[in-house]
Amino acid sequence: MTKQQITAQAKSAFPWLIMILMSSVTFVGILSELMPSGVLPLVMADLNISEVQTGNLVGYYAIASAIFAIPLISMTMQYNRKYLLLILLGGFAISNIIAGLVHDYTAIIALRVIGGICAGVMWPMIAAYGMRLVDEKDHGKAIAVIMAGTTLGISIGMPIMTSIGNDYGWRIEFIGLGAFIFVIALVSFFALPSAPGEKLTKGSSPLALLKIPAVLLILLLTLLGVVAHYGVYVYITSLVDEIQLAGGVESALLFFGIGSLISVLLAIKFTDKYLRLLTILMFALLIISMVIFLMYGGTKGIGHFAFFLWGLSFGPLVTLLQAGVSRQVETAKDVATSVQSSVFNLSIMIASSVAGLLLGIYSPMSLVYFAIALSIPGMFIAFLSKKTLS
Repeated sequence: MTKQQITAQAKSAFPWLIMILMSSVTFVGILSELMPSGVLPLVMADLNISEVQTGNLVGYYAIASAIFAIPLISMTMQYNRKYLLLILLGGFAISNIIAGLVHDYTAIIALRVIGGICAGVMWPMIAAYGMRLVDEKDHGKAIAVIMAGTTLGISIGMPIMTSIGNDYGWRIEFIGLGAFIFVIALVSFFALPSAPGEKLTKGSSPLALLKIPAVLLILLLTLLGVVAHYGVYVYITSLVDEIQLAGGVESALLFFGIGSLISVLLAIKFTDKYLRLLTILMFALLIISMVIFLMYGGTKGIGHFAFFLWGLSFGPLVTLLQAGVSRQVETAKDVATSVQSSVFNLSIMIASSVAGLLLGIYSPMSLVYFAIALSIPGMFIAFLSKKTLS
């Protein structure tokens, strides 16, 4: 049997253990980004800083991710994917551990920016890395498994890390996550296969990709989907208070998390075959859940069901959009997903800003109307994109 035949045979069997290991990377990646939001009062009291300054620990991280993703992915295209990922994991680990040890706010912001830069490279790179290790027919499944770590991080990881922070202090939380990331890096060193980089050409540059109509279409769907979801999600506490949901925000997040986990499992199974249908359903379920909030949000049980439906819609968001953009290019998938990832992060910032303005003028239900207004065109664009999402 030739070397090519052995490689083809290895690819034909889906490498579940490797993909789950990669999923653990996205799990700690999302925790590294969002962890401060669960312990804001503790950080404020310890560093003697304002609420806005504490929020910047998440904000500057996201800005760094958005700004540096495209140029750094382009600069690191030729490097071996495995060793680049190990360097990024080292950056995540060190920035979190040192942030847990120092007491200077400016130094902690600088460390958060370093973490954000690592995230800006990791998010698009790891999806493209995973796709190289499987047959083309399994690209969607690979992305779904790898990105499942983000959903698990939000629904399971964040409550656990917040609990650790509240019980033992936010510094122990940061240092503990950094140590856990080092463990993942060590396992990755021995378990992940090597994958050479690619040469960046004029045809695969970010500017060249932005000239492809299908890529622009996916970026538009990214903008609509992310702003619609996160415009409400960022202020989920305000929505829960407005509809007076029984059980409060913990109950809302529980049902939201269950829906997200179920949809991730469905995405793993069906993304490769039904990408367009799942994208349409993602927008449709968001519309249905928001309409239920408007009409029956305060009714016991029905409001919880709406959060479950919203979770079903939210869970595969990253997977569907990254699978969509990766299908539009044959090579340099890292660059394509970096462009999509940057638009994703910028869309979160837009969502937070616009929703904050709406909340300052109107009631929290204005955010629900905002989500519906963006989701309707998103659903119709996905419905009409038969060629792009096929």
